[in-house]
Amino acid sequence: MKNNKVNFFQKGFTLIELLVVISIIGILASLTLVSYTGAQKQTRDTQRRSDLNQYRNSLENYAGSNNGLYPLGISTIANLCGAGKPLTTSYIASCPADPTVTQSYGFYSSPAGDNFVLYATLETGGYWEVCSTGKSGKVTDLPGDAVCDL
Repeated sequence: MKNNKVNFFQKGFTLIELLVVISIIGILASLTLVSYTGAQKQTRDTQRRSDLNQYRNSLENYAGSNNGLYPLGISTIANLCGAGKPLTTSYIASCPADPTVTQSYGFYSSPAGDNFVLYATLETGGYWEVCSTGKSGKVTDLPGDAVCDL
């Protein structure tokens, strides 16, 4: 009888083995979560770059219809795009918004209206600028200081 009881207790895992396996699974899950969060930020930053290129194309269409001049006195995309604003549906089908609600795209034009800078704040750090000259790039300072040289 004693042999049957001993065999019964030897068939399962020990508490230490279970704790080791659970801790390994926890570590792997936390590493996966951290890398997934970083990938989400990069994906949203890529969307921002694409949106700014759409705005640049629409601004070029606008300038083509307005003697080569871009809209003046506007500091945000919200004031630039939409019904009753310079970039109507004849220049851009829809006005893409930032992937997160907490941020917005920026727009500056030169006093003469012959140049512009579009920018977005990146979640991975810095800003992304798109210029009327066709240049674009990542900067760490305020938009318009490094890439566009307005």
